[in-house]
Amino acid sequence: MSDQYRDSSGSLLLDPAEMGEADRLTFQAGTPGIVLMERAGQAVADALRDAFPDARRVAILAGLGNNGGDGYVAARLLREAGLAVAVFSSVASTTLKGDAAWAAQSFGGPVEPLEAFSADGADIVVDAIFGAGLDRPISEPIAAIIRATNASGVPVVAVDLPSGISGLSGAVLGEAFVAALTVTFFRRKPGHLLQPGRSRCGRLAVADIGIAADVLATIRPKTSANDPALWAEARPNPSACGHKYDRGHAVVFSGGATTSGAARLAAMAALRAGAGLVTVFAPPSALMVNAAHLTAIMLRRCADVAALQGALEDTRLSIFVLGPGFGICETARDYARAIITAGRALVLDADGITAFADNPVALFSVIGESASPVVLTPHQGEFARLFPDIASAVSLSKLEKVRLAAERSGAVVVLKGADTVIAAPDGRAAINATGTPYLATAGSGDVLCGIIAGLLAQKMPAFEAAACGVWMHGRAAELFGPGLIAEDLPGLLPAVLREMPGAS
Repeated sequence: MSDQYRDSSGSLLLDPAEMGEADRLTFQAGTPGIVLMERAGQAVADALRDAFPDARRVAILAGLGNNGGDGYVAARLLREAGLAVAVFSSVASTTLKGDAAWAAQSFGGPVEPLEAFSADGADIVVDAIFGAGLDRPISEPIAAIIRATNASGVPVVAVDLPSGISGLSGAVLGEAFVAALTVTFFRRKPGHLLQPGRSRCGRLAVADIGIAADVLATIRPKTSANDPALWAEARPNPSACGHKYDRGHAVVFSGGATTSGAARLAAMAALRAGAGLVTVFAPPSALMVNAAHLTAIMLRRCADVAALQGALEDTRLSIFVLGPGFGICETARDYARAIITAGRALVLDADGITAFADNPVALFSVIGESASPVVLTPHQGEFARLFPDIASAVSLSKLEKVRLAAERSGAVVVLKGADTVIAAPDGRAAINATGTPYLATAGSGDVLCGIIAGLLAQKMPAFEAAACGVWMHGRAAELFGPGLIAEDLPGLLPAVLREMPGAS
């Protein structure tokens, strides 16, 4: 099996179609479907008893397909363990087919219509109505049952995904359970990490039900959870024999005097992330204010594109950050074109992105004509300025939108948010799960730009640098907690770096 698909950490994500293929390949290899269903039901029963050891009365809500079959197996096993189990089904058991029919027969107890269910009297509700493959809005009366159960406060254990959550997009399809615990199988799905699905899953447990990891080499998934297994081998560590220029020289462009703080945040983050040298290029109006604040970070006058062209003759200037606090102007467009044309790496954010809103194709064309690594780091509004048709496509998930944007632009695209998605032009994508709501603070994105730039300066590939930077940014926020402001983040990076695999 290719190293790319060994996935010993379980980082790879499978969308519903890919998970169906994993099941099919497992059946083809000789494992009967009922064996997988039995193991899945066992995993649900075990996880429920571990998480809620005092629960005695369990209501199982079963659907039509294999998800319902998993619920029937869990019901049988929980009843055998001495719990009081009541099963409610969305369909008559006589209409079940295949493995689900076998599971319902093996339960052998009474089954009531789903419409008769009430959470009153239950300690735990097991949601086994729909699985990750749901692709249509939930209608009444099931929607009313979901609303009432959520309002009851009784904990819900979801099988695979809370019913009403799309496994592909994380979207709420009409109504969706809010689970305290979700038990999924083999690998996580995008809907477990994309919002609002992530917030509806509660604690997530991934159960091994006997699907061999070898199937991944056939399926070849291109989506991962953003964790160190994705980029740890690409992350550089300083050499004992090295010097500062081995770790790259990052340049951050400053805006005018009153907006120059954004550049300083990015510059300090780049230095903390490991760049050997960092220089702020500032217009004349911002030289003195920057000089008053900078120490280890150097400062250089850069008034126009001619000055930049002269600076680019120094090939040691390897990575540039353009946009934070810079201003939306022709100068931003000129600088971006000059950097990309010169073959240097560029992180383009904020005003640097918005400067191309009237003609994004001009940016994409210059990226396409160069071998420069370019990372775009928009928030939702900036993304819509560069990719208005993609942003407004309601049928596409966030994951699909960022993938299309990366393919169109030729850049690595980081669409920021509570579920930041990173995508490369070749189709690889990662969904981030580090961070806290306290990252929604002024200047946080400027720090992210700097972290990514610091990693790029050390010759980390663009996709891996972007993914690693996003992870580090979120982890730093987790270490700080409430009260976080952007100025706190760079100083937290050493602690994050110490935690990382291979840190030295």
